[in-house]
Amino acid sequence: MDTECIESRNISESMVVQEDIPPDPSLATDLIVNAETESETVSRGMNHTEGGWPKTINADDIEATGRYRKKVQKDVSYQHAVMKMSTVVEDCLKQSKADTYSESYQTKRVEQKTKPSHQQEPSARIINVFRDPNKAKRAATCLSWHPLDNHKLAVAYSCLEFQRAPKNMSFDSYIWNTEISNKPEMTLKPVSPLVCLEYNPRDVHILVGGGYNGQIGYWDARSSSRPVQMSAAEHNHRGPVYKIIWLPSLTCTEFFSASTDGQVLFWDIRKMIEPSKRLVLDPSQKENRDNAFGATSMEFEKTMKAKFMVGTEQGVVVSCRNPNLNQATKSEAPNESIICTYHGHHGPIYALQRNPFFPKNFLTVGDCTARIWSEDINETSIMTTKNHMTYLLDGCWSPVRPSVFFTVKMDGTLDVWDILFNQKDPTLSLKVCDEALYSIRIQNEDSLVCCGSQLGTVSLLRMSPSLFRLKNNEKELVSEMFERETRRGKALESQYKDMNRVKQSCSKEDKGAEEDIEELLARIEMEFFENIKDFEENEEKERRKTETSK
Repeated sequence: MDTECIESRNISESMVVQEDIPPDPSLATDLIVNAETESETVSRGMNHTEGGWPKTINADDIEATGRYRKKVQKDVSYQHAVMKMSTVVEDCLKQSKADTYSESYQTKRVEQKTKPSHQQEPSARIINVFRDPNKAKRAATCLSWHPLDNHKLAVAYSCLEFQRAPKNMSFDSYIWNTEISNKPEMTLKPVSPLVCLEYNPRDVHILVGGGYNGQIGYWDARSSSRPVQMSAAEHNHRGPVYKIIWLPSLTCTEFFSASTDGQVLFWDIRKMIEPSKRLVLDPSQKENRDNAFGATSMEFEKTMKAKFMVGTEQGVVVSCRNPNLNQATKSEAPNESIICTYHGHHGPIYALQRNPFFPKNFLTVGDCTARIWSEDINETSIMTTKNHMTYLLDGCWSPVRPSVFFTVKMDGTLDVWDILFNQKDPTLSLKVCDEALYSIRIQNEDSLVCCGSQLGTVSLLRMSPSLFRLKNNEKELVSEMFERETRRGKALESQYKDMNRVKQSCSKEDKGAEEDIEELLARIEMEFFENIKDFEENEEKERRKTETSK
């Protein structure tokens, strides 16, 4: 029986077939590695006051427990136990780390689905519209946000078209509440339509405005709609007041105004009858008003109190000294008020503003372009937009992003430019209305932008977060860009100056050469006529000889 079993076993072993079976890739989908495995946790502990320490050791005695701990740590069995347990603890830590990675991954996936992406396309939407309540519509020429209350907006209304103001046109300007669009919160009643209007940055109830007739006045919003004080007629500007800027001081009662009459006047609301100082924008610095540039915009940076800048009707930016600080430097002559000029536009400069992060670089908006300048270069701008088909009427920098600025055009379009992303075309172009947009002002607390139109309509827009959120390394990148373009501009400026010198020297040489050529021609001409005369005389002599011989 045993022999038969052995034989049958040998036969069965000889019938075994060995074969190599490759893995099936389709079965890999059935294998799921789940890092989030469920496991039971059991808490176990030991009360050291009952059995943790030996009976001979007092648990409250620090020296005794320390000696016993050192003794145990020197034991070989204790060291082996620790080494054995360390592998188990390491496996538990790896498992916990895998669970943590899985949870963080799932959390990020959920956040990406629920939260909006920061890389989304720039966008804007109109959230409210404020219309001029009068029948005869006027342009919203200036906008001013309340310094503290983000829901108050002061709007100046006037008609800037010369002698084309509609009949029975109202002179009123208004203070609007951005949450109430059907009725203004307060009415300001000037003696002439206001071209500009500005809140006092410290005393938020005070507003100062410049009229179309050149008169200056200020209002107290806590009192009546009538101005508290007005400038005297004999001391007014002789043209529309396009810009007013408050000067930083302890009292914050001083400001200065710019007008197309070629003057910059300095005022104090405590004495509004006449200005405290005058500055004439005469390029020859002879204070001749007939030759002065007409001012259409102005810029003053608090960190640069010694100077300010004025944009003119002639397309020239004039950098001027602050006469309030020039009193201390008596050595300077009074006619040295103009520091330098910047030429680049072919029409009036409607907007002029320094970059809030890099004050040495400033933005100008005029004719069909917007340009970025550096104070170190006078001949040309360091960056410029393309030539648009319509005129640009206003613009400003973003208060939160150094690479973003805004422009409005005559066709009712708002353009948002990001020079880090694209320097040729705007990042966002939005058709706000069908009429021309005359003014723009930004409120940086709630990413709000308001635009005033030719028919007195003020549109309030909310920008997407991507346009009002500072990006990583944006300041450094913009600084490098401005420095690079400034160096390039300086190189071009030096080449331009060298070309002018060569041209002047060539013109002098050409002038001398022309004089030599004229002398040579005169001498040749004289010799020619002398030769003709000698020839005629010789012919006359020959004729006489022939006659006498006959």
